[in-house]
Amino acid sequence: VQLQASGGGEVQPGGSLRLSCVASGRPLDYFSIAWFRQVPGKEREWVSCIDRSKSGAYYADSVKGRFTISRDNAQNTVYQQMNSLIPGDTAIYYCAADNVCNLNDQLYRNWGQGTLVTVSS
Repeated sequence: VQLQASGGGEVQPGGSLRLSCVASGRPLDYFSIAWFRQVPGKEREWVSCIDRSKSGAYYADSVKGRFTISRDNAQNTVYQQMNSLIPGDTAIYYCAADNVCNLNDQLYRNWGQGTLVTVSS
C-alpha cells in the first residue's frame, strides 16, 4: 500500500489543522493506520492509531482530548483532526499502515512521506 499524507501547515497556538492520509494500491480497510511525529534530532513519537476492524482509536497522553483520528474507508482516507494546538505539537507528521495498532514505529512496513506542522505565534 502507498500512503500520502497532507494537510500540514503553520498555525497559531490554539488553532486547528486536519491531516489526511490517503491510501492507494490496496483497500484501506485491510490496515490499521497510525500517526507518528518527529522533530529533527529527536526520536519519532507515536501519536494515534485507528484499528482496521472495529475503528477503535488510541492516543498518546500528550494529545488525548485534543486530537481525533477517524477513517473513511470508502475514500481510502484516514484523518487526524488536531485542535488546541501548542508549540510542542510542531513536528513532521507521518502516517503508517500495518495489520494492527502498534506503538513501536519499527513494526510498521508502510509509511507516507510526512507533512510539516508548525505551531507558532
